[in-house]
Amino acid sequence: MPKTISILIASSIAAIATTTSAYAQMPPQQPDHKAFKIGSLDVIALHDAQFVRPNDGKIFGVGHSPQEVGDVLKASGAPTDTITLSVDALLVKEPKHVVLIDTGVGGALQQSLQQAGIKPEEVTDVLITHSHPDHMGGLVKDGKLAFPNATVRMSSAEWTFAKKNTQLADVVEAIDSHVKTFKPGATVVPQITSVSLKGHTPGHVGYQIVSGKEKLFDIGDTVHSSIISLAKPEWAVGFDTDEKGGEKNRIATLKKLAADGELVFTPHFPFPGIGHIKAEGDHFAWDPSVPAAN
Repeated sequence: MPKTISILIASSIAAIATTTSAYAQMPPQQPDHKAFKIGSLDVIALHDAQFVRPNDGKIFGVGHSPQEVGDVLKASGAPTDTITLSVDALLVKEPKHVVLIDTGVGGALQQSLQQAGIKPEEVTDVLITHSHPDHMGGLVKDGKLAFPNATVRMSSAEWTFAKKNTQLADVVEAIDSHVKTFKPGATVVPQITSVSLKGHTPGHVGYQIVSGKEKLFDIGDTVHSSIISLAKPEWAVGFDTDEKGGEKNRIATLKKLAADGELVFTPHFPFPGIGHIKAEGDHFAWDPSVPAAN
């Protein structure tokens, strides 16, 4: 593996933070997958990695003390000194497309695909919610395209943003001739429409998957922690390039999801990241719920 790619994979979790002085801890990565149906579509949640951030006020609860953050964690029965996030992707099998939404950091994704019976060369389209390394780092493996037959699709604003990120230079170079951009709101492949979710990055989008009367909304990094992002959605998140915009989008999206009861995929919630957002007074809660496989 070329040194630059190795460095990208090894440091990508730290790179998505606004400050990289404290590296995320990376536990051993274990492959996993969970298959289910959305209408007539076969959908598979895929585990890539998980990382652990210290409760130090630099990412979660920016502007609030670790004690305040710890109190929120304690109320949910979670450890108060760290915040653990999953890194997951989503695969959708359409009649003429095999669509992968995000690629993780390049941890256990390939093994998870293998468990699910999917070969990398079968993937026809890779949809990127945004260009942080834990969402597009898995596009390259051993210096080559990890999904050699796939068209890589992301919003035009996000592709511009990605090309300015020096830590993604090798990935950008590898995928350049395979990228097709779109404007948010476009149907990027049949039955999957992009949705603008500004704030996290300049071109951050989600993807609405529809089959018949059933829907699933991949909301990307609108939320991160299944505890803090929902209990305190107004708290700034260090991962957001536009903290105020991220807060505005987070609150508005959570309110809509709680009102609609729509099924969502959240790539950083505990695997498999499928469920519903519930309103609880002035905040929200996570209700894991995976549809049946048949």
